[in-house]
Amino acid sequence: MEKKYVLSVLVENHAGVLSRVSGLFSRRGYNIDSLTVCETSEEDKSRMTIVVRGDEYILEQIEKQLSKLVEVISIKNCSKSETTQRITALIKVKAGGSNRGVIIETCEIFRAHIVDVAENSLIVEATGSEDKIDSLIRLLEPYGILELLKSGLIAMDRGEKTM
Repeated sequence: MEKKYVLSVLVENHAGVLSRVSGLFSRRGYNIDSLTVCETSEEDKSRMTIVVRGDEYILEQIEKQLSKLVEVISIKNCSKSETTQRITALIKVKAGGSNRGVIIETCEIFRAHIVDVAENSLIVEATGSEDKIDSLIRLLEPYGILELLKSGLIAMDRGEKTM
């Protein structure tokens, strides 16, 4: 059965690491649903959050192949119950006349922020779980979404555990 997996991968922070990791996926024919990379609090390390779909066998193969890369320090499969997971979205929506007030109220309910106001549009910034962002998008669609950008998913262990 195909399932979505979130992998947090701690790697050495230098040129070419991202290319080697993403190349590993393409060579094996695995698709990456989402990939987010950033430097950690330690300059010499970066953290990749990779979202993939597959079964347990595919997950096991991905983890084995990643662990063979010299630059990979550690790999963690992030379960929803043990991690906080978030994405960010920027949504440009038509907002002329009477619709503007309703759109602003909808954004307040979702704790989203209006980050740009134009005569006939608004840009909304929302952060939260994938379900929350998808729900907001569905509610804004009837007004006319002009542009939509979503960041990759990020995940962090709950409590005092660290990678």
